[in-house]
Amino acid sequence: MLDVVDRLIETVNAHDLDACVRCYSPDASMVGPEMQAEGRDQIECYHAHVWVGIPDLSITVWDRIAKGDRVAVEGMLNGTHTGPFLVAGGRILQPSGRLVSVSLCWVFTVENDLVTAHRLYFDQLELYTQLGAEPAWGEEGAAPVAPCYLPSPRQKR
Repeated sequence: MLDVVDRLIETVNAHDLDACVRCYSPDASMVGPEMQAEGRDQIECYHAHVWVGIPDLSITVWDRIAKGDRVAVEGMLNGTHTGPFLVAGGRILQPSGRLVSVSLCWVFTVENDLVTAHRLYFDQLELYTQLGAEPAWGEEGAAPVAPCYLPSPRQKR
């Protein structure tokens, strides 16, 4: 169970989209403050958008806890905001050039050595402050589904 989560984090750090998506089941879901994604195609869009917004992104894992079919990972996301980046409320922040260092907790459900659910938790105020952006408090509208406003790296091949 920990193997697939470790592999997923390795692929995120390597920015290997194909290998990253293969860590998820075909009908997996991913939910975070800025979006929700259903299935591998939408999850691919999420990871691609993050790597465009923060192309040097890396995750440092501090701790992992596994129980039953659940794995929780606590860590730090680091990188530089040099591309467009989707935030809660559906707003796209233009590149700021600012460094980002945000603590996170990712919770996974794993079945048959594949991630079936991925929940992303992080301090949104910490992120907004580091990006010099106004929080989306009180903005209307739900989080977008699949932030595919950017072309997927697969489309560039």
